[in-house]
Amino acid sequence: MSIMGIIIAAAVVGAVGLVIGVLLGVASEKFKVEVDEKEILVRNELPGNNCGGCGYPGCDGLAKAIAAGEAAVDACPVGGAPVGEKIAAIMGVEAGSAEKQVAFVKCKGTCDKTNMQYRYYGIDDCRKVSVVPGAGEKACAYGCMGYGTCVKACQFDAIHIVDGVAVVDKEKCVACGKCVSACPNHLIELVPYKAEHLVQCSSHDKGKDVKAKCESGCIGCTLCTKQCEVGAIHMENNLAVIDYALCTNCGKCAAKCPTKVIQ
Repeated sequence: MSIMGIIIAAAVVGAVGLVIGVLLGVASEKFKVEVDEKEILVRNELPGNNCGGCGYPGCDGLAKAIAAGEAAVDACPVGGAPVGEKIAAIMGVEAGSAEKQVAFVKCKGTCDKTNMQYRYYGIDDCRKVSVVPGAGEKACAYGCMGYGTCVKACQFDAIHIVDGVAVVDKEKCVACGKCVSACPNHLIELVPYKAEHLVQCSSHDKGKDVKAKCESGCIGCTLCTKQCEVGAIHMENNLAVIDYALCTNCGKCAAKCPTKVIQ
C-alpha cells in the first residue's frame, strides 16, 4: 500500500470517528436524564444492601423517593437512626424519632413441645411444605414448620432454626421484613426492640385443641388480661395479643401465664 493510500485511510477513519463523536455528544445532550444532586448525596449515605425492607426497589429507588419527598428520611431500616440523621441534614429536615424494631417469631413449639403427625422427607422449604397434607410434620398448623425459608431470606444472619423453631437475634436484626414476607404461616412480625414481653404463639384453636397439639401454646385462659392494669393485653380469636404502645413491661402477664407462652 502506498503512502497516499495510508493517509487517505487514516483520514477516513478520523472523519468517521469525528462524526460519531459529534453524534454521540448531541445524543447525550438530547437524551440525558437529569439527576437531582440531593438524590446522589442521599444514595451515598444509604448502606447499599438493596434488601427492599424500605418498600422501594433497592437503595437507588429509596434515594430517588427521599429526594422527591415521597419517602421519610429515616425509611432505611438497615441504616437506622444514624443514617436517617445524615439524610435529614442533606434534605434540610428533622430526622424524627422512629422506634427501632426487630422481627419476632410467634411460636414456641419446639420439637420436644409439639406433637408430630408424620415424618416429612422432601424439600426444606416452608412454602413448599405448606401445601402438602397437614402442612408439615408438626400437629399445629399455625406454628413454625422449621424448614428455614426465613433463614434463607435473611441477608444479615439474624435468624436461625433452633430445635425446630426460628429464633431471631435481636442484635443482628435490622427489621428489613424479608423473613416476615417469606413465612407462609405469617407468624413473624416486627415488634419494638424494647418490648420485653411477647406472646410466642399464633394458634387460634381453642384451649383443649391447643393442649392436644402443643405444650407451649396459648390456651385462651384470659389470665394474662386480668393481670394487666393498663389494658395492654387482650384476646383475639382465642389468642392473647399485646398492644406494645400501652405495655409497660411490668411482666405480670408473663408471670401468670400457665403455659409460659408469654416470654
